[in-house]
Amino acid sequence: MEKQRVIVYVDGFNFYYGLKDNSWRKFYWLDLVKFFERFVRPDQELVKVKYFSAKPNDIDKSRRQNAFFQANQENPKFELILGKYLHKTITCHNCGYVINTYEEKETDVRIATQIVADALKKQCDIAIIVSADSDMVPAIELAQEAGIKTFVYFPPTHYSSNLSALCNNRPINLARYESRFRQSLLPDSITLSNGYVLSIPPEWKAWQTAR
Repeated sequence: MEKQRVIVYVDGFNFYYGLKDNSWRKFYWLDLVKFFERFVRPDQELVKVKYFSAKPNDIDKSRRQNAFFQANQENPKFELILGKYLHKTITCHNCGYVINTYEEKETDVRIATQIVADALKKQCDIAIIVSADSDMVPAIELAQEAGIKTFVYFPPTHYSSNLSALCNNRPINLARYESRFRQSLLPDSITLSNGYVLSIPPEWKAWQTAR
């Protein structure tokens, strides 16, 4: 019997901020394919983990993020899809104080587009959306209309009642699966296919060893 094909769509910002709580930061250095394979049944096959994010302008954050991306890209089932940050100026109406910041753009649209495109092209039988962003609702509805079974996995500390009411089964709260996070951590050092030895960012290692 042919296995059902599963694609996981990870809202990288939602997932990262779900892990930003002190008790979850130790799982930043995560093998995403290995982790989500732990949720796949024997009659299913994980064919792709599509991870949507954007590169920050902060040098240290970018360095850590690049290490994470490179480590996961060693697995051909991992696909990175990047949006971008745009400069944004916020002015206080009361005092006129100006704040220069950056706003992530395009990620939500890219996730929705991929979900719908894969559904219409029958690239999968099951779509797992890892997000608590209710902006995903229209894309999920279209995927369901195309005959794709859809499931929502909420990152730790995140929840959406709109998404909870939408999908084929009760949503999964990933906070209940801490043991699977622990079993799916990447090695501290990884030799990439080009021979470069990649190490876990020291800041993230410190979170793993903190008590």
